[in-house]
Amino acid sequence: MDKEILKELVLPRHIGFIMDGNGRWAQKRNLERSEGHKAGAQAFRRICDYASELGIEAVTFYAFSTENWKRPQKEVDAIMNLFREFLEEAQQRSDENEERGVSIRFIGDKSVLAPDLQALFERCEKQTSSKNRTIVNLAVNYGGRAEIVRAAKRLAEKVAAGEIEPDGITEQSISEELYTAGQPDPDLIIRPGGENRISNFLIWQSAYSEFLFTQTLWPDFYEKDLDEAIIEFCKRNRRFGGI
Repeated sequence: MDKEILKELVLPRHIGFIMDGNGRWAQKRNLERSEGHKAGAQAFRRICDYASELGIEAVTFYAFSTENWKRPQKEVDAIMNLFREFLEEAQQRSDENEERGVSIRFIGDKSVLAPDLQALFERCEKQTSSKNRTIVNLAVNYGGRAEIVRAAKRLAEKVAAGEIEPDGITEQSISEELYTAGQPDPDLIIRPGGENRISNFLIWQSAYSEFLFTQTLWPDFYEKDLDEAIIEFCKRNRRFGGI
């Protein structure tokens, strides 16, 4: 993006990405679906780096939903191996990530993942926890409804323990029990791939998000596409229920 244009724009603080179209990208090229996921992982890395360069406060990538376990085991295994590769690469790029000020966080229920993946996730989070330029949320085994149920259970436990009264449950208290607690809600959610739905992604946090659906398949999503999305976002009039 032209730096002069950047100076004139109020950038979104938090952008969500529904990374869609990896399988179709591969099929169009007569490749295995796993090759599409590899290409999608490359898109994830470049958009992460670019968002950090722009100074976006938080970015959330929908990497693996609670529903994705229904996919063929071969494809699920390939995706899990890509997570391992990303985590190992993050270890190797620790100095670069530190310079960028990137904090990597994983949102979703990690308890059902392989023990080695859980350990890698925790190590990566710990190593980058002190960084505060850009938070990169990777949603793994994540579902928006499940996240709200988790928050409700945690608040119910506090009520049962006498820590709060039922009347003390507010929108703010629910937000504080979500995986994204302490982060701004997403201003903009982008879904490449040609589908026009949010698929259980950040459904509490996206109450006032702007949405952008594009035909571009995720592996073909580049910095210029994010530029165009941000420019489109900045043209919109966000009234939050006002006039």
